[in-house]
Order: sequence, then C-alpha cells, then structure tokens
Amino acid sequence: MVPSSFVETYFFLVVGLPVVFWACAFPLIIVGLRELSPVNLAILRLFIASVIFLCLVLFQRKRFSPFHKKDILPLFLLGFIGVSVYHLSLNYGEQFVSAGAASLIIATIPIFVVVLAKVFLSEVLDKRILLGIVIALAGVVIISLWGNPDARIEIDYISGALAVVLASFVGAVYTITGKKMMNRYNPLSLTAYAFLIGNLGLIPFLSPSFFEEVAQLSLVTWAAVLFLAFFPTVIAYTLWYAALEVKQASEISVFLYATPVVSTLLGAVFLQEKITVFYILGGFFVLVGLYLVNKQRRKQRKLVKEA
Repeated sequence: MVPSSFVETYFFLVVGLPVVFWACAFPLIIVGLRELSPVNLAILRLFIASVIFLCLVLFQRKRFSPFHKKDILPLFLLGFIGVSVYHLSLNYGEQFVSAGAASLIIATIPIFVVVLAKVFLSEVLDKRILLGIVIALAGVVIISLWGNPDARIEIDYISGALAVVLASFVGAVYTITGKKMMNRYNPLSLTAYAFLIGNLGLIPFLSPSFFEEVAQLSLVTWAAVLFLAFFPTVIAYTLWYAALEVKQASEISVFLYATPVVSTLLGAVFLQEKITVFYILGGFFVLVGLYLVNKQRRKQRKLVKEA
C-alpha cells in the first residue's frame, strides 16, 4: 500500500507545476501576439504541442493506453472544445481586456468546475470545501484589483470579456470530461489523444496569413511560442490529468487560484515589479482557501483509515 504522505507529495508536485507554467503563459501570450494573430498563435502553439505528443506516441508506445475507436468523437470534442476553443478564445480576449480583467474572469474556472462536477460527476461538496473556494477567490480578487500598483481592470470591447468567459467555461469542461474518461486512459494517453484528434478542428482556421506570419517570426517570439507549447501545454496539461487521478475535480480546480499569486511573484523576481501589502493579503487568502480544501480531504482519509 502506498503511504498517504507519498500520495500527498506526489499530488502537490503534479498540481504545482501546471500552476507555475500557466502563470508564465500569460505574459508570453502577450509576446506572441505582437507578431501573430490570436488564431495563428493558438494554431502554432497547439501544432507544436501535437507534434511533441505524436513523437511520444510513436517512440514511447508502451507508455500509452490502448486506443478505443468508440472514443474518437469524445476525444475530438475534448481536445477541440477544451483545448483549441480555450486558446482561441483566450488569445482573442486578451486583445481587448487588461491582464487584471482577464485574470479575474479566468478565476471563474473553479466555480464552473464545482457546478459541473456536482452535476456530472456527483462529487460531494461540503461546507469546508465551498468555504475554501470562496476565500481563495477573494484572494484572487484582491491580487487582481490591488496586488500590483500598475494593475488595470479594463475591458475595451464586451466581446473580449465574453471570449475570456467562454475560455473559462470550456476550461472547466476539459477538466470534467477528462475525469470521466480516466477509467480507460492514463493521463499521458488521454492528453495526447485529445490533442492529436481535437486539434484537427483547427484546420479550417488555417489561412495564408498563418504561413506569412510564421515565416517572419523573430527569435524572441519563437522562443515564447516553443516555451508555451512545451511547458504550459504538453507538460502542464498532462500533469493536470495526473492530479485528477489523485483527487476529485472540484478540489484540484481550487489550485488554479494560485496562478495569479505565482504570476505576480515571478513578475517581482524577474521584472522587478513591486509587491504590495494587498498582494500579501490576497496570497494569504489563497493559501488559507487551499488549506481548508485539503484539510477536509485529509480528515476524510483519516476517518476511512480508522474505520
């Protein structure tokens, strides 16, 4: 039997890395949008990620679960809606809303996950978990509004805000749908198959401008896109499903609230951005929320073990 302490360490590792990588993604998306349109940035990023997954499938076949033909449509919908539509919507929205506004809207993902998990996965949500989600959300709001002295909450066009809301919703759908399919596929297999099949839906979005823009990319933009494809996409998405093997969807979704905390901290370290008292307060709220959610789960495991 695997010790519970090992499971906890494994969980925090696999859920922590995606949070860090996704925190790095937001400023790199801004870099990519300087030379690529939102659609072309999403296509290039996801194409590179799909090539990486294809290489893994071809040369590391033993690591993958058997593919079931009956899952072609579900995997296409999982990959296209949960990944392709997410990135298309987010890239479009970031043109017309400020980073602070985008982070506030994206913070609704755990809320969507909680609702969908209750409806489709029949997950039990007690008061402590809900309280943890509310407190962590309050922390994100504080960080987004006042955590950075240069933070701006601006929405130039309502279509931009709606696009980010759509990204938030389909991001939650990706988590819930993936959880339901993990009885047949391991995390790497499910992620790879969803990307390889789902990203075929991007073909109709290809245009001559894609090849023109890619041919003129600077080294800085190439570096940003390659980082986006490998770390926040291939590694982060795979680890996210690995975390789903350990805990229920509503629990791991709360860890997304740590993304703006990490993002602001990275900005302070690498860009000399100021850390304010409100950032510390918001970060404290996020940590308290995460503690409450995980404390409840540890308590449940202890009661089961004693029984």
